[in-house]
Amino acid sequence: MLSAELEQAIRLALEDATERGHEFSGLEHLLLALLDDKKTRKAIERCGGKLPRVRRKLEDFLKGALPTLPREPGVDDGELRAQPTLGFARVIQRAVNQLFSAGKTEVHGPHVLVAMYSEPDSHAVHFLKEEGISRLDLVTYIAHGESKVLPPKAARSAGILPEPDKGEDKDEEIGERADEEADKDPLESFAVNLNQRAREGLIDPLIGRQVEVERALHVLARRRKNNPLFVGDAGVGKTAIVEGLAARIEAGEVAP
Repeated sequence: MLSAELEQAIRLALEDATERGHEFSGLEHLLLALLDDKKTRKAIERCGGKLPRVRRKLEDFLKGALPTLPREPGVDDGELRAQPTLGFARVIQRAVNQLFSAGKTEVHGPHVLVAMYSEPDSHAVHFLKEEGISRLDLVTYIAHGESKVLPPKAARSAGILPEPDKGEDKDEEIGERADEEADKDPLESFAVNLNQRAREGLIDPLIGRQVEVERALHVLARRRKNNPLFVGDAGVGKTAIVEGLAARIEAGEVAP
């Protein structure tokens, strides 16, 4: 499902191409229309792009590089409606498919920017790349709110950005919290350092299970196929075996 803002941008892109006398509306028309979308503007800025420069390049390209249809006498201008190019249609469809495969239901402007990179020969993508914006930058921003430039508060402190409108405060706070989370080591966020817990005395002594621990040490000592895997129902003591192994490592009871 396309968001209301994205549907509006698509309509504007088609209308803009029609008003310019272009037979087709391409990705450049679409990107120019997306520059009026709040989410898209924020994504480009947070990835290091300069909106006025991108807009100027698009305007120059659309004014000078594309031929216009001749006005035929007796033909109503309303009958000359620009049609989306195949690339335009592919990008929208690809953005929808990517979002649905990720379990999302609504496509926004930044998702379309990501999908545009599947059309690398387009001038729209070329202009984004000239701003130093890669597909990975956009994907990272969408997923984590991570920015290539200073966070808004830091940028305002440095005099780079003006004070925001009240309605933008909440969005920026969420983005900055996401930036802080992205800076953390993923291992610290999603894993437990059992060696550290053993050093701090937070692991209970392992009673029994010596055969399993010795077998795990034997597997770990191999040059190949050295990944032991503990399989069993919940509660049978798989975690206890690993904790006992970590305790032995910290106690120096294993071969170096």
